[in-house]
Amino acid sequence: MIHPIPSGTRDVLPQETGEVRAITDTLRRVFDRHRYGEIYTPALEYEAVLARADMDEARPAYRVFDETGAVLVLRSDMTVPIARVVATRYAESSVPLRFCYFAHTYRGVRPQRGQLREMLQAGVELIGSPAPEGTAEALTVLSAALDAVGLKDFRIGVGDASLFPALMESLNVDEAAREGLLEALVRRDFVELDMRLREAGVAGEAAELLLDVPQRRGGPELLADAPGPAGEAVVGMRRVYELLADDVAERVIFDLGLVRNIGYYTGAVFEVYDPAIGAPIGGGGRYDDLLGRFGRKLPAVGFALFVDSLHQALAGEERGTGVALAGAPAGGSRGSLAVRAADSSDGAR
Repeated sequence: MIHPIPSGTRDVLPQETGEVRAITDTLRRVFDRHRYGEIYTPALEYEAVLARADMDEARPAYRVFDETGAVLVLRSDMTVPIARVVATRYAESSVPLRFCYFAHTYRGVRPQRGQLREMLQAGVELIGSPAPEGTAEALTVLSAALDAVGLKDFRIGVGDASLFPALMESLNVDEAAREGLLEALVRRDFVELDMRLREAGVAGEAAELLLDVPQRRGGPELLADAPGPAGEAVVGMRRVYELLADDVAERVIFDLGLVRNIGYYTGAVFEVYDPAIGAPIGGGGRYDDLLGRFGRKLPAVGFALFVDSLHQALAGEERGTGVALAGAPAGGSRGSLAVRAADSSDGAR
């Protein structure tokens, strides 16, 4: 007999559980070394609380009612619950505040896309540290965590959530068309982006600029030549890059078209890529306005790693599978996945 489980969920058997535990134990040591305190929040939140953030990408998968009739949802990320905690439990505390977490999150996805509804995330939130220093710290911790678990070929794509909206504003793109343009850019669908620009009546040099800039991707040389409307975002990326240690900076790819459709991002955004897997294994960015929605206005930045995807990337590197990522360092031979993660020196860089 086959007894089904909910779409987008899976059973994790003992061998894989051991390997995942080795990964999370290593990540926990890295976070602890960088002075991030581990936090737990309820799996259930009031829907009205999560509604304070624009969560199109991370919309809740499950809703229930409590005995009073209030609507509860299973959390779809950890950033919003931690923002709530900071506003209520740390209202008078000095900053910066550093939190880390290991938690399951639940997101509404289309089952036919093969995505998980239940995901184990490991991440950090740095509250009260402005750019560029806070952003550089988050990228440093992210790189250290991935190094510690033994991932060899990863790259961190860095962009700015404000760049494309600033371009559209400067070129007087119709406000009604902007959301659709951003949605096309999130999917990296430049054919659709071109089509939507035509539908919005954007043509000539303006259309060329809006199609060209988001396709610019490369090293720090990319930051030397940017159109005027994108200047502020590019200057911000350059300032972050200047603060990074060499071993972190060499992992960074600048991507002027990188946007994320979680609406609370305000500045630098980033995603983690590895050639062994065909989807990002983590991401994050600055959300300098989100804390203010809960009553304590503070700058903030954070990231989350999708532990299942990280596990797959480690296994893929071990098998030597995947598509080469331009500029990625070659990975050497390695031993057992679980042993490698558990024995990684989280102090070595």
